[in-house]
Amino acid sequence: MFGGQVLAQALQAAQATIGDGKAAHSLHAYFLRGGREGAPITYRIERDFDGKSFSNRRVVASQAAEDGTPSPILNLTASFQLPEDGLEHLDSPMPDVARPDDLRPDIEMRREIAAEWGDRLSDTQRRLMLRPRPIEMRTIDRLHWMSSEPRAPSAHSWFRVAAPITGADDTPALHRAIITYASDYTLLGTSALPHGLSWMRNELVGASLDHAIWFHRDARADEWLLYATDAPWSGGGRGFNRGRIFNQAGELVASVAQEGMMRRRQRT
Repeated sequence: MFGGQVLAQALQAAQATIGDGKAAHSLHAYFLRGGREGAPITYRIERDFDGKSFSNRRVVASQAAEDGTPSPILNLTASFQLPEDGLEHLDSPMPDVARPDDLRPDIEMRREIAAEWGDRLSDTQRRLMLRPRPIEMRTIDRLHWMSSEPRAPSAHSWFRVAAPITGADDTPALHRAIITYASDYTLLGTSALPHGLSWMRNELVGASLDHAIWFHRDARADEWLLYATDAPWSGGGRGFNRGRIFNQAGELVASVAQEGMMRRRQRT
């Protein structure tokens, strides 16, 4: 199961318990076990604090194991704040990169690569590469798994949800949840760039360990957002990654941090 899905649903569960105008400004989560696609997930929410300006919620996501025993797969804590004016600064501007309209959709490149690689792809790899995605991506740099040449640990891509959001569902809370979902794309792969290795080529074993997001302003997930990621360190079987999300006006929408397990796959 994609970790961003559990993150987004856990945030939505927490947001459903906030009814006094407060908005999520941060979340911190730990991935405990891998989830299984198709199996139901239960989200238990604890209302730890409700103040005049801030509220706090804890969410435990659980899923039944194959033997039927419920097991936690994610712990998430989210903090909410009543919007207010305050001092503002931004220490570094949005990177000067190609705009989304000047880039090809990632799915077009994936189709070309799948055709070029042919029988070198397993059926599982081909399905993973070509399956429809709810988030449209346009990568500015080469897709990290396209090359085995080591390069600097930084990447840039634009993303937006695949269809416009309208009607009663069009709420800032849902847009934050979608941004949370998308923030798990490309992030861990950034720490693999200096090593020239790829999960897609079956060279690495990896999993997200924890994930943190700070929301700085409201943003629409159905409009292009730039995801700029970097990885200042890897070692000990782990990689540490950071992300900044900007809107097209150059405003910083959110900051992200994640550490993940990253091991070279042992050949037998």
